Amino acid sequence: MAGMEITSVSKSYAGNGKPVAALRGVDLVVGDGEFVSIVGPSGCGKSTLLYIVAGFLDCEGAVSIDGRRVTGPGTDRGVVFQEQALFPWLTVRGNILYGPKARGVPTAERAEIADRLIGMIGLQGFEDRFPRELSGGMRQRVALARTLACDPSILLLDEPFGALDAQTREFMQDELLRIWHETGKTILMITHDVDEAVYLSDRVLVMSARPGRLVDAFTVDLDRSRPREDVVLSDHFRDIRNQVWLSVRRQAQRPEEGGTADGG
Repeated sequence: MAGMEITSVSKSYAGNGKPVAALRGVDLVVGDGEFVSIVGPSGCGKSTLLYIVAGFLDCEGAVSIDGRRVTGPGTDRGVVFQEQALFPWLTVRGNILYGPKARGVPTAERAEIADRLIGMIGLQGFEDRFPRELSGGMRQRVALARTLACDPSILLLDEPFGALDAQTREFMQDELLRIWHETGKTILMITHDVDEAVYLSDRVLVMSARPGRLVDAFTVDLDRSRPREDVVLSDHFRDIRNQVWLSVRRQAQRPEEGGTADGG
């Protein structure tokens, strides 16, 4: 597994004749195997930060994975987006194996990877179905498995369940928890859903209104071995959730610094 260090990261976009700051001086350390979620007002730069860690965007400051500076995308990081972006002409198995095949993984090893991940995501019997034949929750499970097929040390999740209905979203949250416990991956997730962040994470971080800075951190020490209903109905869950919600609300009420920009 791997940890990450974000040091003095800032990012500006061009806008109406002058730069618009999306992020300013973000510092964060995520430990090996830790699950960290970032919440905050719309447009505060959450997704921008994730894309910088993924290597899709440049920035001022630095991002390091196990001491190696990020200079672009890499196989040590896997990204799952809100929109699954599956290849419609490939089956479930074909989508999952796209990365390993492109990397030249031998056929027998690819078959083992596919069988293991299809079992992990509970889609046995759907291996030869195409994305159009799957529900939204199934497609997102395939997207997650496709990312895991490349065995990244770090999972970067950008609102991965935002397009799902409430019941499917809860199911996928439980699936993600199970997969995290099985694989021990380091996870950084962006979400607008405070309850989701608290239910899933070791730590929940709150980002300010633009330009985004990390302004609050909450440690979550829930016993997730208990049934979901026992966790989310507990006083402890409610107390942490309310603290995070109030922090996000305070930031949402702060004025942004001039202009508009796409910041996530």
